Amino acid sequence: MLSRLSRAGLQALSWARPGQGSITSRSNEVGAISSYMICAGRNLFCSATISTATGSDSNNKPEAKISVTFVCKDGEEKLVKVPIGMSMLEAAHENDIELEGACEGSLACSTCHVIVTDVNFYNKLEDPVDEENDMLDLAFGLTETSRLGCQVVSSPELDGIRLKLPTATIHFKADGYVANAH
Repeated sequence: MLSRLSRAGLQALSWARPGQGSITSRSNEVGAISSYMICAGRNLFCSATISTATGSDSNNKPEAKISVTFVCKDGEEKLVKVPIGMSMLEAAHENDIELEGACEGSLACSTCHVIVTDVNFYNKLEDPVDEENDMLDLAFGLTETSRLGCQVVSSPELDGIRLKLPTATIHFKADGYVANAH
C-alpha cells in the first residue's frame, strides 16, 4: 500500500510539473497535485484495483474468485462471483445489491451490516476489531453472526458463503437524528 501511495505521489508531482525546468509556485503545485488525486479517483486505494493490478492481467491467468450468495431484504437470493481480496461491501456495490455503506468502509457506521448465515463460515473470518464491534452495537437486527460487509474480505476459504441483509439499517443522519448538546 505504501508503494502505491509513493507511486501516486510521484505521478501527481510529475503531473504538477510537466516540464523538467518549469517553476511553479507552491500553491500551484498543491492545487495541481490535489486535482490529480481527485482525477485519479477512489479506485487508487480500492482492493479490487489491487487484485487486478497485481493479478491476472500481467500473466493471462484468470482472476481467482469465490461464490457469494447475498440474501436480499425481500428474500431474493443473488449469487455473485467475488474476486479474492475484495470486501463484501464492494462486491455488493459492483453487483447492484442494496447494501448501503454510508461511510464508504471507514468503520464509521453500521449501514453495511450483514448476517453470516452459517456459523462455520463465520468462524473462518478474522475476529472483528473493537471499532467494528462498536459500530455493530448500533446495527439493526444484530445477531451472533453479524459483521460489517466492509470488513468481510473474500478469501478462498469463504467460497460458498451466504450473507443475509437485514430488513432495515440505522443511518442516523439520513433518518433525521439530531445530536443533543452535552
